[in-house]
Amino acid sequence: MGIVWEYFIYIVAAVLAGVGTGLAGLSAATVMVPLLIVLCPSFSGETGAYQATAIALASDILGSAVSAATYIRHKNIDLKRGWVMLACIVSMCTLGSFAAWKAGNVVLGSFTLFLTFCIGIRFLVNPDTQRETTASKGEKLDAKGIAISLFFGLTIGFGTGFVGTGGGMMMLVVFTAFLGMELKTAVGTSTFIMTFTALIASISHIVIHPAIVLERWPVLLLCMATATAASLYSARFANRVDSRTVGLVTGAILTVMGGALIILHYREYLAKIPYIFSILKSFGHLLAFVIPAAAILLTVHHFFVAIPKPVFRKMLHAVAFLCSTIVILLADNWQAAAITLALFAVLIYPPLTLLQRWSGFAELLTQKKPGEICRSLLLLFFTDAALVAVSWGLFQSRSIAATAILMWGMGDAAAGLIGQRFGKHPTHLPLADPKKTWEGSLSMVAVSMLTGTVCLLCLTDQSLPVVLLTAFIASLGGAYTELITRNGDDTLTVPAVLTVLLLAFQFGAAALA
Repeated sequence: MGIVWEYFIYIVAAVLAGVGTGLAGLSAATVMVPLLIVLCPSFSGETGAYQATAIALASDILGSAVSAATYIRHKNIDLKRGWVMLACIVSMCTLGSFAAWKAGNVVLGSFTLFLTFCIGIRFLVNPDTQRETTASKGEKLDAKGIAISLFFGLTIGFGTGFVGTGGGMMMLVVFTAFLGMELKTAVGTSTFIMTFTALIASISHIVIHPAIVLERWPVLLLCMATATAASLYSARFANRVDSRTVGLVTGAILTVMGGALIILHYREYLAKIPYIFSILKSFGHLLAFVIPAAAILLTVHHFFVAIPKPVFRKMLHAVAFLCSTIVILLADNWQAAAITLALFAVLIYPPLTLLQRWSGFAELLTQKKPGEICRSLLLLFFTDAALVAVSWGLFQSRSIAATAILMWGMGDAAAGLIGQRFGKHPTHLPLADPKKTWEGSLSMVAVSMLTGTVCLLCLTDQSLPVVLLTAFIASLGGAYTELITRNGDDTLTVPAVLTVLLLAFQFGAAALA
């Protein structure tokens, strides 16, 4: 199991490294080194960090090369303003690599960690990198630009060879903030430079410590192949969308990456806070599901297959409900699950609010009216957190919280899709919304009952007759609540009613038994 876990970490680290390289011109080692050292026991010991750095640098070679080729093809590179940095960085890599071997185990410093996080926040707040002072492509460096390039080129070159990290990120800062490059041009130029620096630094590391190839060649080949594929795909994406989108995605990745690396770096201090590691573990489970699921869904919808908008909306809803369920089922305790869900709502709200300023936001997430997505997510995750606190925290029933959320999520999706496509007969029930139909409501009852039956059979020890009766009554109550709730508040009311009915039947069945 330990070997399987380590290879899983290798793949995840390589994918994240490749995405960072192709999208934002980041060094692969910014992600790979701390992940390998902290999460892979085989990289502990005196030379673990040095080997991890060498593998990350080797993974950067082809990853940076294919990314640079993509940016060159789209004319997003400016070597006339980057040649001094290229010369300085390449010349200092070998010296830094030798110094790293003499220094022993080196872990990413606090400055780089916080810089990653801060740059991510910067791009989220202001994703537009085109400024009045932005230099034209091909414009020659002036004396000030040469001085800046010399200073940063020498320091970045040594640092790249020494810790194998921070080179791409620091180049991104210098090119955009000091030399006036547009973001895509800065990324293209930095990945071109990193192709050579990664090659020189990795060769230096391997020559100094040949065991990297002799003992770690399976890891080396796996990380190189995975990072290269991820870099190529990310670079193609970055060059197909506008700079604002690249800035937003870059900001999100750097913010999450920086926050995660800070947590890993200061884990010993964080361990003293009650429930902190349980919360971080639950938050990791949530991100490990929601980020790939949302990314795949958005990519498929906007670049490959145009999913009908009603279906796409319900698929996004399903992702949200499923990630809440995963958090509940995998959490160590109810406090971790509830805090994780509430914290996610708090953290996701500001960037989504900022994203709404982007004209393409509504189209990207099929938002019907301004503020709808932010309000829905905030309400959904706070409601889920409250359900966890009540059903698991107060009544000691983890299974009811997960069942209620899934019954609501799957039932609501069925009601929306079937009702919009086939709904022709209004319900005309007391207090019911006249726009809702029998077709949608009955589909919600059927899907909710099926979901509830499966969940209760898997998560509880109740008999089949009791499970069927419980799921049926709860589904009827949830469907009727959805009928009479308006203005989108069913995100709050339906799960609450389902939870009450499920708890009532659970304790009723226990009392009769």
